[in-house]
Amino acid sequence: MDGFMTTPNLNAERIKKSLEKGKRFDGRKLEEFRDITIEYDVSKKAEGSVKVKIGNTEVVVGIKMDVSAPYPDSLDKGNLIVSAELLPLSSQRFESGPPRIEAIELGRVIDRGIRESKFIKFDKLCIEPGEKVWTVFVDIYSINDDGNLLDAAGIGAVAALKAARIPKYDKEAGKVLYGELTKEKLPLEKDIPIVITSHKIGNKVIVDPTREEEDISETRLTIGSSNGNISSIQKGDSSALTIEETLNMIDLIEMVEREVFKKIEKFLK
Repeated sequence: MDGFMTTPNLNAERIKKSLEKGKRFDGRKLEEFRDITIEYDVSKKAEGSVKVKIGNTEVVVGIKMDVSAPYPDSLDKGNLIVSAELLPLSSQRFESGPPRIEAIELGRVIDRGIRESKFIKFDKLCIEPGEKVWTVFVDIYSINDDGNLLDAAGIGAVAALKAARIPKYDKEAGKVLYGELTKEKLPLEKDIPIVITSHKIGNKVIVDPTREEEDISETRLTIGSSNGNISSIQKGDSSALTIEETLNMIDLIEMVEREVFKKIEKFLK
């Protein structure tokens, strides 16, 4: 994600030369993620909330729910709205004001990863077909940007969805009783969708880049998958990829997905 600040050219060249030798500045392998932690209930106002840390990168994800009309093309299914806000406190690159293109893209990629995986059973969120359904809002906030906000947000979204409880709904009054949660969880599939992004730098491909590595990334490929089944693919940046490069990035992500799931499995409620 570009901003008004970038990694100095001298550091960029050093990173590239190191990657050519199969080394990263923090000692990780090219296919290795940083440590991942998930903290729950970080917001008392949300139906479910988490803080996810990947190395020094931090995001907070909250779930809110409301009752509204269904979309015209899915009259008997609930709605999903994903939004992201890149807070100035997380990086000097981000400014207050209308959503930046990077925030819009982040929200759309995570939305696609959740929606196309069929993780949420939207038909179970219907209250009155054609009239009232539950709308699930996934709100993503960057707290510290040290690279790879995309994957942190994806992990945070599924963790928060799993933790969320449906609020009470007064059918006679037709309103949600905010602050009063039922014991009912969101209707979700068993398999957990994970978003993994690979970055091409020179002739090398890495995952989970630091901020400096992400700055010099030539192009990226984000894949949403669960239990090895790919449900979404999103290419970022303008540089082209050959078919061979694309297949190599897909193979790497499929391998990394298993390792990432092991890192987060103990945290998932």
